[in-house]
Amino acid sequence: MIDAELAPYMAGVGRAARAASALLAAAPTAAKNAALLALARRLRESRAALLAANAIDVEAAQAAGLAASMVDRLRLGDREIDQMALGAEQIAALADPIGEITELRPRPSGISVGRMRVPLGVFGMIYESRPNVTIDAATLAIKSGNACILRGGSEAMHSNRALADLVRESLAAAGLPADAVQLVATTDRAAVGLLITNPDGVDVVIPRGGKGLIERIAREATVPVIKHLDGNCHVYVDAQVDLELALRVTDNAKTQKVSPCNAAESLVVHEAAAAEFLPRIGAIFAAKGVEMRCDAAAKALLTPVPGAKLADAAEADWSEEYLAPIISIKLVAGLDEAIAHVNRYGSHHTDAILTTNHANAMRFLREVDSASVMVNASTRFADGFEYGLGAEIGISTDKLHARGPVGLEGLTSLKWVVLGHGEVRT
Repeated sequence: MIDAELAPYMAGVGRAARAASALLAAAPTAAKNAALLALARRLRESRAALLAANAIDVEAAQAAGLAASMVDRLRLGDREIDQMALGAEQIAALADPIGEITELRPRPSGISVGRMRVPLGVFGMIYESRPNVTIDAATLAIKSGNACILRGGSEAMHSNRALADLVRESLAAAGLPADAVQLVATTDRAAVGLLITNPDGVDVVIPRGGKGLIERIAREATVPVIKHLDGNCHVYVDAQVDLELALRVTDNAKTQKVSPCNAAESLVVHEAAAAEFLPRIGAIFAAKGVEMRCDAAAKALLTPVPGAKLADAAEADWSEEYLAPIISIKLVAGLDEAIAHVNRYGSHHTDAILTTNHANAMRFLREVDSASVMVNASTRFADGFEYGLGAEIGISTDKLHARGPVGLEGLTSLKWVVLGHGEVRT
């Protein structure tokens, strides 16, 4: 596609999405669920074709020298396909939020006032690497009555096309407009600029990818943006703690998968628990090749651990999102210092406390200013699928409209409705 054609092409995509959104907003729940269940079937039936398309992308990414963490996010396997299909089925099983009226209450005038949940309209999804985002976005759009415009990374184009085709076939089979889900058919970076500055065609933009991408979208967009920039997630090990639980959860939070935004990047340990806890978690990290960037007190306790990969933490390490087998480790004198450290250096994404002290757990929940705050659980649970949302469109660390994993309700808005019997204002 040449440059002269790009602007009218993107404008046409926006017009088609806007028209489809009006139809989808009025679609019955049964039709939306039929499309989702048809998609789940097609995903399973098309497994071989999806894996073949993804293999082309993975091979090209490796040949181009794409970072290992990006290749990991790009790769589809049987597990990922099964999870996408299951996610579509879970969303079909969820209650349809559209049209729900809540908080209906009578007024002295005789009218009743409430709020109705409605779709946002059209959202643009801009993402890198992860082909499963194509299905996450599409399934949530369908059930929430929104149209979506998908712009995946060039490294995943074959995978995304194969997945988007299945979505459009499923919409058509259910009698819904195929243009409710459109994949931008060009890798030209200028298409992103046209998408995020088109309020006539897009109501909100959701970027999902590296910090550079999200910063660009937030800086250049002229439509609202739902976003998070970093995933510097903390695990805090309190003075009173079940040691075996702390070892298990900390290990999982860091090493179950190092590339997602909900993996732990920072470990904060109360000095009263450090002598017993740190050498044991250090041995686990050493066995798994995790580099530990420590303050002086933590390093002293970890130095005797055989094979430990240790380094002195710099100031930047406390706020770093590594997306790699690296973790920062800091000792603190108490809960106040732990909360202050998390709030100063964290990215307000997900933070966890491991403790047997109920009062400390409740303080951590109240005072840590993050989208997800956990007690005695791995940060890796900060995920729409795990939260029972069926899937997620992304994680928001903003405080307005949507916060944390963004599922169906995050893609809707509320409007006021008034029910009367001929009342007039006097």
